[in-house]
Amino acid sequence: MKRAALTPERLREAARALAERDPDLALILDRHGPPPLWGRPRGFATLVQIILEQQVSLASARAILKRLVEAVGEPTPERLIAAGEERLRGCGLTRQKAAYCRGLAAAALDGRLDLAEVARLDDAAAIEALTRHDGIGPWTAQVYLLMSLRRPDVWPAGDLGLIVSMRTVKRLRRPPSRDRALAIAERWRPYRSVAARMLWQDYLARRAVVVP
Repeated sequence: MKRAALTPERLREAARALAERDPDLALILDRHGPPPLWGRPRGFATLVQIILEQQVSLASARAILKRLVEAVGEPTPERLIAAGEERLRGCGLTRQKAAYCRGLAAAALDGRLDLAEVARLDDAAAIEALTRHDGIGPWTAQVYLLMSLRRPDVWPAGDLGLIVSMRTVKRLRRPPSRDRALAIAERWRPYRSVAARMLWQDYLARRAVVVP
């Protein structure tokens, strides 16, 4: 199902609704207030940024993105194709990520990847449309829906920050498995994206990390 995108007001209402159902999320809301409506622009450049963030720290991904922008400008499909693999690798992309980005660029240029159409699809169909492309797994697609499309009920399964935060907030003896994390998150429907934002909010606050 495609639900209305989160707005600041919808985010606050959803956070309050979750706090009424889950005392652990209520503690986060009491401690920090409603979570920020972190967002990213829709489009190809954001998808490239999320791919750069796969399996590396945010700081490392930002450094690579900065070098990429300095070398080619905002990463558009045309610019990534023109840059060539070796130039992308010179910016810090691995051979695999350079190939993924160039493959997505080609798909965007020939119409196989239509992000405007993706934005019109419901969550399941949008994730399926994105993950048919090499380099976009479920986590990448889920983060795009959550951050760029601001969908209210997306759970980025496998996100390390969420796993660590869930263990702390739920006072678990060990990090939850993927299946257990999914089971816990199931209780937060239809606002799993909001719960994720609350967990990220607490995770970052405990580490005094500022997200631009």
